[in-house]
Amino acid sequence: MFKYILIFACITMLYSDTKTMSWSEDYKLSWADFKGKPSYNTKAAAVTAAGLSFKYSVNKRDNQIVGFKVDISADFYPEHSWCKKESVTDHILAHEQLHFDITELHARYFRAQVQQLKPSNTIVKELQMLHDAINKTLEITQLKYDDESNFSIDKKRQLFWSNYVASALKNQSAFKTP
Repeated sequence: MFKYILIFACITMLYSDTKTMSWSEDYKLSWADFKGKPSYNTKAAAVTAAGLSFKYSVNKRDNQIVGFKVDISADFYPEHSWCKKESVTDHILAHEQLHFDITELHARYFRAQVQQLKPSNTIVKELQMLHDAINKTLEITQLKYDDESNFSIDKKRQLFWSNYVASALKNQSAFKTP
């Protein structure tokens, strides 16, 4: 007898009841997507709220996990993303889009690592540990991107990151969002 257990996990941004937009090769963010209230307590012209979410199901037989399926997405949270309309430019939008692209890149890394896992009674714990590790790496990468590009002010480093992420996405195309 097979038992199916469906468990949802949307952890990174903790916006499980918030509208999201999943990353797509065919769609680039526009300023209209940034629906949150801007913070004037910061010099930032815009903030992109994005994160990884995943859901999984396990297939059990005789109390043993014999299979599993995982769905991973890179999500943008419009209500938590904001911009100062008087400060935005196409250059800044490209910077914010790259934050979302970096999130998709890490979703691909996550999918690649999940593909290496085998069904076991510890799969749920393994998935959570993997998710936590990928999120940590994603956070470090996002901070490094902002630091090195000086929040897009350093146009040479901004171009470097644009090229780097485009190349990495291409290299991980086998794991792109379906």
